[in-house]
Amino acid sequence: MSESTETITELLQSIGVATDYRTASLTLLEQGESRYLRDLKLNFTSTLTSEHLSTKECALLGLSVAVNNNNLPLTNFYTRYATEQGATGEDIAEAAACASLLASNNIFYRFRHFTQKEKYSQIPARIRMQIMMKPVTGKEFFELMSLTISAVNGCEMCVNAHEDSLIKLGTTEERIFDAVRIASLVTAAGKIIF
Repeated sequence: MSESTETITELLQSIGVATDYRTASLTLLEQGESRYLRDLKLNFTSTLTSEHLSTKECALLGLSVAVNNNNLPLTNFYTRYATEQGATGEDIAEAAACASLLASNNIFYRFRHFTQKEKYSQIPARIRMQIMMKPVTGKEFFELMSLTISAVNGCEMCVNAHEDSLIKLGTTEERIFDAVRIASLVTAAGKIIF
């Protein structure tokens, strides 16, 4: 077994995917004996823990990003991992709901930001967002999930609004930075394993 195949096997086992599972991207890396596979494995592993987030929070952030990115293998993995870390069914549902809600918000507010027309800012959004009022995971953590999804979806206006809310709630910049780092690495893994 080549070093690349061994690294892939270890990565897939950690995610709970059959070791013979391959996507076209994974096959390209394997056939090219890419050194990136080691980075991918280590980067993915680093999404599971943080100095500034609990393991449950890491799991729920990973889950929210995996749902946002429509990635079934990673959604299944982070659901299991979140459960192992003490997340309830309500916590897990809220992570999925956050991804869905922010998908609509990110498109809508990105449109407003891109056009920069005052008229569009005056028209009510008419997007129901009751989940944001009293989230089961707590206001601060829901804002953190919202920020990470907004960063993944590229909504500058939303990123700035959620980051500002988090700072006002007393969240440290290190905590915010680590959450976005995790989101970026979950997204990167999802480009190879999907």
